[in-house]
Amino acid sequence: MTSERLDLDKPLWDQSTFAGRWKHFAWVTDFRTCIVPEEQIIIAKKLCEDYRLGNEPAGTTKEEIIYAKKLYESAYHPDTGDIQNVFGRMSFQVPGGMAVTGAMLQFYKTTTAVVFWQWVNQSFNALVNYTNRNANSPVTTRQLGMAYMSATAAAMITAIGCKSFWEKRANPLMARYVPFAAVAAANCANIPLMRQNEILHGIEVTDENGRKLSKSKIAAAKGISQVVISRIIMCAPGMLILPPIMERLEKYAWMQKIKLLHAPIQVMMVGCFLTFMVPTACALFPQNCSIAVSTLQRWEPESYELLLKNCEGKDIPKYLYFNKGL
Repeated sequence: MTSERLDLDKPLWDQSTFAGRWKHFAWVTDFRTCIVPEEQIIIAKKLCEDYRLGNEPAGTTKEEIIYAKKLYESAYHPDTGDIQNVFGRMSFQVPGGMAVTGAMLQFYKTTTAVVFWQWVNQSFNALVNYTNRNANSPVTTRQLGMAYMSATAAAMITAIGCKSFWEKRANPLMARYVPFAAVAAANCANIPLMRQNEILHGIEVTDENGRKLSKSKIAAAKGISQVVISRIIMCAPGMLILPPIMERLEKYAWMQKIKLLHAPIQVMMVGCFLTFMVPTACALFPQNCSIAVSTLQRWEPESYELLLKNCEGKDIPKYLYFNKGL
């Protein structure tokens, strides 16, 4: 190893800039990490732990440590330290999202297909939202079930309503935008409901050194709203740009001859969009989000009082920080 040691608790790139956050999330959401065996991921975690203590095996290179850090951060939850379900990881957003989104865009003509694929999409979203929640605010099984059913109902009602409306009053191209309208509506329901405990009871906020000083409902609302925006933007380009492209392509004779390949083509095109958009959407807002102490003082006096108590009335920071989730 070189004499310069890495701080494994910090990202490799500056997280105060969009470019730095984009590089970080492009690195940590690399879908190739999804096929790495769990045994290798556990070994990577052990190597990171040994490195922090200065006990890594002799001859370990800096590149090996960086790759171990990548596997660890792509697979383990930052709050609980538990290994995540592979299908719920953000690194699975490209393969999982391209399959589900491609199918939604392709099979939009019948109500049965719309309902089925919206159900599949919301099942996938529920798993992703639960896996990437702020785990310091536990959610009960009943709350999970209510969030899942509410989001699925919102998606289906929006999809069926838009489909019926646009079929009667708009051109065929507009019907292709039904999936996006449904997904956007469902995200606005699914994520807040899945993380309702954070809004009801607040989430832990810390100083820049990670010391827990208080709880804040406003911080929870801020973090969740940013996640909702990020998720909608993540899928927007593929679901908004692909419909007119496919509408044009399907008119060509050569495309008429390969109708069985329309779905795979659309899935691959969605994958191209998501490969770029997953890190872009994740990088829109800092992962370690901040809230001004003055906001707590004005709008959450109980949280501010707890802050004063934990700070013993001195060295009160100007900003507090929290993990907004993904």
